[in-house]
Amino acid sequence: MYQRILLTVDGSDNAFRAAQEAIKLAKLSETSTIDIVYVVNVDKIKNELLIAGTIDNVELARQRKIAPVEQALQEANISYQTTFLKGDSGPEIVRYANEQQVDLVVIGSRGLNSLQEMVLGSVSHKVMKRVQCPALIVK
Repeated sequence: MYQRILLTVDGSDNAFRAAQEAIKLAKLSETSTIDIVYVVNVDKIKNELLIAGTIDNVELARQRKIAPVEQALQEANISYQTTFLKGDSGPEIVRYANEQQVDLVVIGSRGLNSLQEMVLGSVSHKVMKRVQCPALIVK
């Protein structure tokens, strides 16, 4: 089955649902591991800092976003590691997934409407088109 599962998280409900699906898949093999990936958008760092006040508070806010996913993995007794990347989400996830040669990417759908998706493109769509492994989009 899938030995290395890359799970993208951003603190959203869809990301948590994606985590639940990744857990189901990881339970199919005792040797499966999940790599939680959170991408720090460099363009938004200044805004995060203005809101949070200090770098430590920014880091704490990021940790809070992934904490429910880590807790779910611990409760399911799934081996995992957490990786923080910096850059544009879609390309960074693709680069990391391809370099690490993961077996599966699990990503939550952001839920853009058709106009938004046509104009902006969704991260999940960009990832699906460019990763060199199977990918699962969870709504």
